[in-house]
Amino acid sequence: MGLDAHFIEGDIQDAALLDRVFHGADAIVHLAALPSVPRSVKDPVASHHANATGTLQVLEAARRADNLHVIAASSSSVYGANPHLPKHEDLTTAPMSPYAVTKLATEAYLGAYHHSYGLPVLPFRFFNVYGPGQRADHPYAAVIPKWISATLAGQPVTVHGDGTQTRDFTYVGSVCRVLTDALLRRVVEFRPVNLAFGTRLPLLDLIPAIEATTGIRALRKHTTTRVGDVPHSQADGTRLRALFPAVKPVPILEGISATIDWLGTSIAGPCRQSVQ
Repeated sequence: MGLDAHFIEGDIQDAALLDRVFHGADAIVHLAALPSVPRSVKDPVASHHANATGTLQVLEAARRADNLHVIAASSSSVYGANPHLPKHEDLTTAPMSPYAVTKLATEAYLGAYHHSYGLPVLPFRFFNVYGPGQRADHPYAAVIPKWISATLAGQPVTVHGDGTQTRDFTYVGSVCRVLTDALLRRVVEFRPVNLAFGTRLPLLDLIPAIEATTGIRALRKHTTTRVGDVPHSQADGTRLRALFPAVKPVPILEGISATIDWLGTSIAGPCRQSVQ
């Protein structure tokens, strides 16, 4: 891929490993987590250990390594039951799932370490990130890769509820550009920053976009709404634009097309039915 990267697999709870990995580093981009609202509902203790306690371990290791710059991923799920749209960072948080609580704890720990130890931090509230590299082959897969994979394989897409719930989908390339810029310019902000651009797309609108890009008629299967899922999500991007004015959103059709190209290389689906 043209990257000079050294990959080390390990446990985020392993303090000795973190000390070794962080030695000589300039900054940390902390994305390690057990994602998924449903998974946290099923196993809240595991979610807490990985996300909240894991973040604490990262911050302690950063402090031991002479106060490294820490950029970390929180989540729009912290807004939870607060119905206000768009979601700006000063809204009252109202988590609806254990996962959301762990991400709120992540933000709180970053703020506390900034104020207590002078640690340079930057917490981002990720919204619905999607794009190439996102797995579709596990029970907690995100909606876009899961629906694309099902369509390419001739299987029905599973719609939880009526499909009118809305999300602010953010292409992974945009996220990477923001994180890279934050590293290069050493952006420090202890207050959380929404990492999304203010779009609000109903889930059902993904289906014609997938059909148009793949040329395949998508089958649908409706089921019950998932516990802990919020009905609507949309970011207020004012703070993001102030800090990263050069980064622009990728249109959803362009992002879906890139995701389909990546997923299509690894999926050998059955005969496909063209959209009429």
